[in-house]
Amino acid sequence: MLKNRLIPVLFLKNGFLVRSRGFDLHQSLGNPVTQVERYNDWDVDELIYIDITDYSLNDEEVQLRSDLGSNKGMQTSDINKIFNFVSSKCFMPLTFGGGIKNIEQAREKFELGADKIIINSQALKEPSFITKLANIFGSQAIVVSVDVKISEDKYLVYSDLGSKNSNKDPLSWCREVEDLGGGEIFLNSIDRDGSAQGYDIKLIASISSQIKIPLIACGGVGDFKHFSEGINEGGAAAVAAGNIFNFKELAYPLAKKFLLDKGLNFR
Repeated sequence: MLKNRLIPVLFLKNGFLVRSRGFDLHQSLGNPVTQVERYNDWDVDELIYIDITDYSLNDEEVQLRSDLGSNKGMQTSDINKIFNFVSSKCFMPLTFGGGIKNIEQAREKFELGADKIIINSQALKEPSFITKLANIFGSQAIVVSVDVKISEDKYLVYSDLGSKNSNKDPLSWCREVEDLGGGEIFLNSIDRDGSAQGYDIKLIASISSQIKIPLIACGGVGDFKHFSEGINEGGAAAVAAGNIFNFKELAYPLAKKFLLDKGLNFR
């Protein structure tokens, strides 16, 4: 039986590590490498980096860090410099997402040290992109992020950093992702993001029970018990979070101990 995973998620915006709330408010937390060094010490199961920089803005609207290889007018190659530096310091499995729109950009991430990549907006625009990636790199390396928001009392999938409504039903889209060769679903609740109110268990359970590929739950963790709820009640294969690991001292080892003490199947 596969073990469950506990996964920290680090969001990068303009080259800075940020705290996210509702996919809209972002508080800078500083250097994206510092956290990696902590996670190495904690023997983290896996680490996810997601670049949420809005590259549609012009240079004057985007304030970019001047160290770690990025500067004003950062393009994909510049974020790759940051990621390359991060991967050189990272001793656990590493997943990278954000702005991957073609095979070349995906290949770059793997060459820079990614074990898996996350795609989102491009998959919704071109579903066959999932199959193309899976055929080249293997399904196990392709994670599809599904960002969900409640609109008019319905769950709907959003793209473009949570700004564009695809009008797709989350379960139908996740089933399609599976059929197209996606290896995992990264299910993120926009409404719960940064809220510390716990996962949207109803959403997670409705999808995890209907697909065969692993589902990573994200969005809303404010207490260790939320991780166990994601596994026990939601049926997630892995539980992920961002803010709780940034603000609580020794959060990862304490969370892992909590989950093991609950008898859950973590390593």
